[in-house]
Amino acid sequence: MAKAKYSKNDRGVWETRMWDGTYNKDGTKHRKRLVSRKSSADLERQVTQLRNTLENGQYVRNTDTMFLDYARQWIETKKGTREKNTQVMYQNIVEKHLAFLEGVKLSDIRNSHFQMAINSALDKPRTCQQIAITFRQILKMAVADNCIGPGMYDLICADISLPKYVRVEKRTLTPIEKDAIRLANFTDRERAFVFLIYACGLRRGEALALSKFDFSFTRQECTVSITKALIFDCNASEIKPTPKTANSIRKVPVPASTAAFLHSYMSTLTGVQLFTCRDGSLITKSSYDKMWASIVKKMNYAAGGTDAIPVITGLTAHIFRHNYCSNLCYHVPAISIKKIAQLMGDTEKMVINVYNHIIEEKEDVTTVINDVMSI
Repeated sequence: MAKAKYSKNDRGVWETRMWDGTYNKDGTKHRKRLVSRKSSADLERQVTQLRNTLENGQYVRNTDTMFLDYARQWIETKKGTREKNTQVMYQNIVEKHLAFLEGVKLSDIRNSHFQMAINSALDKPRTCQQIAITFRQILKMAVADNCIGPGMYDLICADISLPKYVRVEKRTLTPIEKDAIRLANFTDRERAFVFLIYACGLRRGEALALSKFDFSFTRQECTVSITKALIFDCNASEIKPTPKTANSIRKVPVPASTAAFLHSYMSTLTGVQLFTCRDGSLITKSSYDKMWASIVKKMNYAAGGTDAIPVITGLTAHIFRHNYCSNLCYHVPAISIKKIAQLMGDTEKMVINVYNHIIEEKEDVTTVINDVMSI
């Protein structure tokens, strides 16, 4: 005979206590007393019923909190330590694509609200992905705060239809753009920035945050240490430690020709920062935008283009970084994937996922097998 799961108390009834999904005033879990005078099996049925009720969203704390207010609280609570650009992205999703939920209580959110948010941006598949990520993360915090039950979360997030997103293929610099770098009539500041993102593969913010103290010049080599990044908050800017190198200092070799120019450029600076506004303060968003527009314009002229008929279009600082990594990948195994990831400040997984097709292009399976396995 199977042993009963629950035992009788001193009053002769089957009893247990189970968390009902709510909390006491001191923050401890509130446990509901369940009893049966019939049998242990009857008590087990009560436990199962309460568990199902809890998972379906009942037994949560009463709250009149509005969904949008809670969403803004989520940004402040969960995204407060993220980079400013990331915070702005989430704020845009909440204030633009979830604004139609103004006046709707958090407890009243349903699956249809989620789908309506997605439908508001069907022509922008990437934005739909961001809406879905944001919506689910807000609801996950609501579950953790006991504002909605786990079962309700599953119901709200079930069968959400998203438009198909095709990732835009990253491109490298074209031969025309590479020639234009050499021929363009850059200012020294513009040339310093272009050389850093081209020859060192730095992110825009990493290059803009550099100071003289980040460089090490010796007779044998020059390296630059990447430990911080400049971020923009509207037009203002600030420098923060880059999370990509939170656990170690990332040192990137600087090619000799670039090092020689940078050494000369830094000798002309009155301050320590490589890129500043005219008054010596950190470069602002508007100042950077003007510099980048000038860089692209001068490259376009050097390539034979005009303002009316540009030869170079769609050029971004990140294309230089992609060009840097792509060129390194073409030299595997002379340089390892691990070392490329270290130079980029990324993970080996990211490098493999994005650049594996380049590595595969270099493979010569037939020759290798013939050389290694021939009898």
